[in-house]
Amino acid sequence: MTGTSKPSREPGPARSAIIAALNDELRQNPTRPGANRVVMSSGVAALIGDTTLFRGFHKRAELLRAVRDFDTFPAGDDPYGERDFGALTFADSRIFWKIDYYDVDLKFGSEDPADPAATTRVLTIYLASEH
Repeated sequence: MTGTSKPSREPGPARSAIIAALNDELRQNPTRPGANRVVMSSGVAALIGDTTLFRGFHKRAELLRAVRDFDTFPAGDDPYGERDFGALTFADSRIFWKIDYYDVDLKFGSEDPADPAATTRVLTIYLASEH
């Protein structure tokens, strides 16, 4: 067989490493998501406040930095090693973030999260109380 091959869709460490790298790319570059998306819940928006004011804008930037710099992935929260969920404290509130995988039209789940051409990642940041 010649040409480039796609990563296997079978679960395993190599596939998980590809997905983790793609997830890290989105999480570490939230202001440049490309075809991916970054969204915040209404609870997080209320916590941050009006982003037209400097204070709210500053708080939003702080939160995005906290998610970007997150690097604690215990096995209980990350059983497949894909780095798609995190929990942290921000402004005295417990915050969760997660990455979900959709098809490129955002209508269905992605058939192959390891294939960036077939997947739109959505990073959602929300209050733990909204879970």
